[in-house]
Amino acid sequence: MITRTAVFEGTIKPGCEAAFKDAVIHRLGSAWKAFPHALDVRLFYMDQADEGAPSIVMMQQIDYPGHAELAEALASPARDAARAATLEVLEMFEGRFYHYVSEGNPVAAVEAAHVS
Repeated sequence: MITRTAVFEGTIKPGCEAAFKDAVIHRLGSAWKAFPHALDVRLFYMDQADEGAPSIVMMQQIDYPGHAELAEALASPARDAARAATLEVLEMFEGRFYHYVSEGNPVAAVEAAHVS
């Protein structure tokens, strides 16, 4: 399994906080779930950060079975629709967003091995 994480670094424009969160959950959440091969979609809003940490508004994660499935999802019409919706929602956001792809969860794998 792999996870593609989107990091939204910046701030929500003043007065747009509630509308931004609502749009992300209701518009983008369903769009992200429509990606082919998406196993799970998670969204995290930042509550606290270490002093000096960059201003991260939220992180979104989507799990896929592997890299081939991620590539298919990124080339899909569902991704195009999500991208268009994202650009609209980002009108309420000042900053940038970028992605990371990570593989597996070694801690969960060790825990699972001990349960068996």
